[in-house]
Amino acid sequence: MAPSTPDTDAIFDALIPNRNDPAALRKRVETLEFLLERSFTIPGINRPVGLDAIVGLVPVVGDVVTAAMGAYLIWEARNLGMPKWKLWRMMGNLGLDTALGAIPLVGDAFDLVFRSNSRNLKIIKRHLDKHHPGTITIDQ
Repeated sequence: MAPSTPDTDAIFDALIPNRNDPAALRKRVETLEFLLERSFTIPGINRPVGLDAIVGLVPVVGDVVTAAMGAYLIWEARNLGMPKWKLWRMMGNLGLDTALGAIPLVGDAFDLVFRSNSRNLKIIKRHLDKHHPGTITIDQ
């Protein structure tokens, strides 16, 4: 990933308040993961799904959109200063989800089972818990 230029830093600072604050970053990535993976419940089976599974039903465009949203989590992790091996692991999760999710029908079922954004959120949370313990929140 290319380093940020001063112009893009100014744009992101204007769009994202407290961009470098680990507690604010935790809230942003938790919110995005919730939207992508657990924002709706399928009636009857009570299975949570999110925009990743729903938008992924639209061929090609849906997969590209959800991959870009998942890539945002990796971008945030990079800005946090996470080690490259963790970033590669996160990219592998997203790549697998995107590649298999692009297969018609099979990919849609795969999106219900394999939640790359939830896996990537766990990686970010573990890093934050270890290196920024003041950001720890109690999940209810």
